[in-house]
Amino acid sequence: MKFMRSLLLFIMSVLVLAGCQTNMKDEVSKVIEENPEILIKAIEAKPAEFVMAFQKAVKNAQGALAEKKRKEEEKQLEERYDNPLKPVIRSDESIRGTKGAPLVLIEYSDFECPFCSRGFDTVRTLLEKYDGKLQFVYKHLPLSFHPSAMIAAQYYEAIRLQSEDKAFKFHDAIFANQRKLKNGEKFLKKTAKKLKLNMKKLATDIKSKKVMDRIKSDQQEASKFGMQGTPGFILNGIPVKGAYPPDYFVGIVDQLVKRGKVKL
Repeated sequence: MKFMRSLLLFIMSVLVLAGCQTNMKDEVSKVIEENPEILIKAIEAKPAEFVMAFQKAVKNAQGALAEKKRKEEEKQLEERYDNPLKPVIRSDESIRGTKGAPLVLIEYSDFECPFCSRGFDTVRTLLEKYDGKLQFVYKHLPLSFHPSAMIAAQYYEAIRLQSEDKAFKFHDAIFANQRKLKNGEKFLKKTAKKLKLNMKKLATDIKSKKVMDRIKSDQQEASKFGMQGTPGFILNGIPVKGAYPPDYFVGIVDQLVKRGKVKL
C-alpha cells in the first residue's frame, strides 16, 4: 500500500507537469487524493493499459517542459541583444584569436567536464570561421563533483604565469587526453613537464593566492551570470548555457550583425 500511495503521488506530479489547460486537473487530483482506491482498482484491472497511458503522459509532460524551456530561453536571448551581459576582461587576460576583434567569446569551463571538450571543439571551429574577427577568453568554473577540475585549473593559471603560449598548449593537451584526468595530479604534472617549465616555480604558484583568487573571481562572475553548469559561454554579451554546436553561435553572430550590434 505504501508503494501504491507513492505511485499515486508521482502520477499526480505528472498531471501537474502536463500543464492541463482546464480545472479538470485539480478536480482529478482531489478525487485521487481523497479516494486512492479508485485508481488502485483501475490499475489492477488493466495494468498493461495503465502502463501505456502513463508512459504517454510522461512523454507529453517531458515535451511540454522542453517546449516551455525553449520559449523561456528564446525570450531571455531576445532581451540580451538590448541588454547584454558585461563580463570582465582583465588587462592581463590571455586571448586566443585576435586581440581587439569585434567578436568576444568568453567560456566558463571545467577541464574534467566531457561537454567542455565538445565546447572546445566548437571554439576551434569558430576561431577558424571568424579568423581575425574573434577573440576568445577561457575562464574557470570547476565543478565540485569533478575531483580533478580544480587542481587542473590551478595548473593552468600557474603555467600562465610563466608562459601564455604554454598555458594554451597545456589547455589543449588536457582536453585531448581528458580521460587521463582520472590519474589526478600525476597526469597534470607529467603534461606540465613536457612543456619544459620551471617545475619548482610551478609547484609554488599552483597554491598561491594569486592563482586561487583568479579562479575564485571567475567562479563568482559565472555565478553572477547564472552559469551553474559547464560549459557556459558569453558571446558579445549574449549567454549560451551548454555545449551548443557552432551553427548556434553563428546564428547569434548573424543576429548581432543584423541588429547593428557588431560590424564584421
